[in-house]
Formats: sequence, structure tokens, C-alpha cells
Amino acid sequence: MADNLAAVTDDTFADEVLGSDLPVLVDFTADWCPPCRMIAPVLESVAAEQAHRIKVVTLDVDRNPQVQARYGVLSMPTLIVFRGGEPVKSMVGARAKAKLLRELDEVL
Repeated sequence: MADNLAAVTDDTFADEVLGSDLPVLVDFTADWCPPCRMIAPVLESVAAEQAHRIKVVTLDVDRNPQVQARYGVLSMPTLIVFRGGEPVKSMVGARAKAKLLRELDEVL
């Protein structure tokens, strides 16, 4: 697991994501997903550079089916930004860092 990316689980999701003071970008990921591996360094970089604005976490959908089902996540990677305990933006698929930062700017 990357240094700046905390892993959350079905058990810790409510505390770590819904209860966070900062907005949280959740990366719904899976070990078998090549695009998930492609976006991991992008998320790591964003987590390091934007730590004052947003928290970035990963959730392994194979090991944590409850959160995946609750938010209807069907494709990996799906990135959902939560603010104040509510999902405010959802993005599907890997993307370049510049595009991700632009999308985050819309909701931060």
C-alpha cells in the first residue's frame, strides 16, 4: 500500500470517510484491475500534494462488498468524493493527474 493512501474497510468506512472533517476521495479498487494499478501513483501524488485539502483512501471491493454495494460501484476504479458524509462526485476509470485535479477543484 502506498504511503499516503490509507486503506479503509467496511468496518472503518463510516469513521474514516463519512466522519472525516476533510473531503475524502475514495478509490474503489481491486487487485485484478489493471487501470487501478495505473491510477495508484496518480492518487499517491495527489494525496501527498493535496493533504491539506482532501484525504485519499482506497477500498478493496473484493474484501469489502458492503460499501461497494451501498454506493452501487460496478466498475473499477471508481473514485467517489465524499464531503460531510455525502457523495458529491463520482468518476469512473483511470485518468491523468491534471484531469483528476481539475475534477477535484469542482467539488473542493
